[in-house]
Amino acid sequence: MEKTRLRLEPWSDRDFWLLERTNEPVMTEHLGGPESDERLRDRQRRYEALSAREPAAGRMFRVVLEASGDSAGAIGFWERQWRGEPVYEAGWGILPEFQGRGLAVAALAELLSYVRAHGSRDRVHAFPGTDHPASNAVCRRAGFECLGEVDFEYPPGVPHPSLDWRYRVGPRPAVTPSG
Repeated sequence: MEKTRLRLEPWSDRDFWLLERTNEPVMTEHLGGPESDERLRDRQRRYEALSAREPAAGRMFRVVLEASGDSAGAIGFWERQWRGEPVYEAGWGILPEFQGRGLAVAALAELLSYVRAHGSRDRVHAFPGTDHPASNAVCRRAGFECLGEVDFEYPPGVPHPSLDWRYRVGPRPAVTPSG
């Protein structure tokens, strides 16, 4: 089977439609259900603001199929503290009509390459629910290490049994003064 080629395009003000699609019940089944329109508009503003910051702060991307130009989903990473350490958290969603083709794994590989090139933290975590075998398989296939079960809050304030998956991007080179 030929591997589908894709690219990641930075999130923009024109991508609200994709956010609406990833907010459908089938896409949010393992995330506590769809968000209200107000919360979705706030999420859009956060995604746009993240894309306006320096690359090491994180990014949201549209997953675009090379051959057709179709938007297949969204993926991103952002800064967070986890167990006292500065790490990145990653999240993704591939639209139902594009699932089952390995696109989430391919998009995650592209995202990790971006983090490797632009990030300032050496670990990326993902926290799919224990009840979400597809997302856990994506983590495993992308080379993440499972650190075990945790009660992860998502949405905030709602503990959800999840698996803590970690990917080591590698140590960041030390910045040396020039001159």
